[in-house]
Amino acid sequence: MAKYFGTDGVRGVANRELTPELAFQLGRAGAYVLTKKAKNAPRVLLAKDSRRSGDMLEAALTAGLCSIGAHVFYGGVIPTPAVAYLVCKYKLDAGIMISASHNSMEDNGIKFFNGDGYKLHDSIEEEIESYINIGGGDSLPRPEGEGVGISGPCPYAEDDYISFLLSSVPGLRLDGMKIALDCANGATSSVAPKVFEKLGAEVHTLSNRPNGSNINAGCGSTHMESLTKFVKTQGVDLGLAFDGDGDRMLAVDEKGNIIDGDAFMAICAIDLKERGQLLKNTLVATSMSNQGLELCCKKNNIELFRTDVGDRYVLEKMLADELTLGGEQSGHYIFRQFSTTGDGILSGLQLVAVMARKKKSISELASAMEVFPQILVNTTVPNHRKPELATNPEIQKLQAKIESELAGEGRILVRPSGTEPLVRVMLEGRDIDTITRMANELASLIGSQLG
Repeated sequence: MAKYFGTDGVRGVANRELTPELAFQLGRAGAYVLTKKAKNAPRVLLAKDSRRSGDMLEAALTAGLCSIGAHVFYGGVIPTPAVAYLVCKYKLDAGIMISASHNSMEDNGIKFFNGDGYKLHDSIEEEIESYINIGGGDSLPRPEGEGVGISGPCPYAEDDYISFLLSSVPGLRLDGMKIALDCANGATSSVAPKVFEKLGAEVHTLSNRPNGSNINAGCGSTHMESLTKFVKTQGVDLGLAFDGDGDRMLAVDEKGNIIDGDAFMAICAIDLKERGQLLKNTLVATSMSNQGLELCCKKNNIELFRTDVGDRYVLEKMLADELTLGGEQSGHYIFRQFSTTGDGILSGLQLVAVMARKKKSISELASAMEVFPQILVNTTVPNHRKPELATNPEIQKLQAKIESELAGEGRILVRPSGTEPLVRVMLEGRDIDTITRMANELASLIGSQLG
């Protein structure tokens, strides 16, 4: 059986890998698995980002959903976290977002949410895949007559989502603050400016004119150059960059410096702890987070727990231990008191709320964390040889030597890629030239031993 689900839904080049046929089957199988316990006709929210292929996949998904008997509600172009929130607000059985997140426009993806607004566990994804049969029949129900599903608009989706975002910062006013927003020509293009304007900010928007082809094209949280230049030349107080589907955000301070996910989490974790709202005084991050975050947490009596890379693993730890805040260096943050998934706009609001409470600039707040220089080097290793990383004596010897030389003033992480025939070598330390030499030496050895 083909493996369709990756680390964040089903993704591929639209109309080649992610075809209408596959979308139809995903609609049928997904609706059946996620709503088979529904007492009445299952109800599903379906939304998309601004990609040209979104309409095609929306139509195919709708056909699959309706063929199971589902009632489909169209949310239109809204961020992924809006789907997670609205599924709960409207008490629906499931939600589906059509998006390939930060990928370029030719790609697209399909993300499922259950009735509680959470992304699916691996076991549920595997069950959905077990029912997919491209080009053939299947054993799933095919209701007839009045049992066939219907579809229609969800006219208040954007307004209800905006109301939710504003409710996360009660009493906040941003009068006199100048904020630049890079919307990546994606799903935040309409929502984000409205939210910050309603709070009184002077909003400057970049890349908020989606045309179906320009999503993430040299803009957004994966291409920060335009935003940093704008902030430096236009004298704004803060820049916020979102990705194509709005679940990720990176900031730029008033000097044009990028505030990455680690610095963001440090700022928010300290603020939550000071206000007694950081449950168990614990922050969840991943193995890729900078050592500077770890030292900052220790200084502020905050425990840092690291998970494997991926926001799903961060959330699993947060749910298991009932924790408040977690996220990734790349810009995914989960504020569990508000949301079940990463939300770029909500995260931006929490950041400006800290600035307002403390009456400090973003650069002042970010200075709480010293960022250690970090270098990442990839080397090609066939998938079947990756297990040898842990047993190869030459590799183990060099790793031990590097760890000894770092002497607690740095960190080494060797991680096989889960999606490519690569091994990633990451080093942190106080001297960039030293760690660059070490990373290249280790990556070269791994390549020669296992490549």
